[in-house]
Amino acid sequence: MSDDGTLIQAAMDARAKAHAPYSNFLVGCAVKSADGTIVQGANMENACYRLGVCAEQSALAAAQIAFGLENVAQLVVVGGPRHAEDSASGNPVMPCGGCRQAIMEAATLSGRDITVICCDHTGQQHMTTTIGALLPSAFDLPKG
Repeated sequence: MSDDGTLIQAAMDARAKAHAPYSNFLVGCAVKSADGTIVQGANMENACYRLGVCAEQSALAAAQIAFGLENVAQLVVVGGPRHAEDSASGNPVMPCGGCRQAIMEAATLSGRDITVICCDHTGQQHMTTTIGALLPSAFDLPKG
């Protein structure tokens, strides 16, 4: 399996562990460090909607603990409806605006334009881009 295939599979495995009883939209994310270490995250919904956590935020928190945001090199997000058929492809899932900003902050710390692969629930339909392309006018990190 290619490096991208391994990372996509890690995101799919994380998606299977998502907690989404309200939307039934499962999202998994895998983040790879510059040295190849992979961490995962999944969306976690809450009855108080604003307390839910996106898969990307969950994975970035795991990345900070495991190897530091300054070492993030690549991120994969996989998502789709809980009951989507494995044989039916869907549209690639994109990070929301807040997640794009969080990924951009990791990119600023790392000094690299982080590769972002967005996939449907099967991992077959995907597009590869960068955080710079997804968020061209990001807020800057404070200097100091």
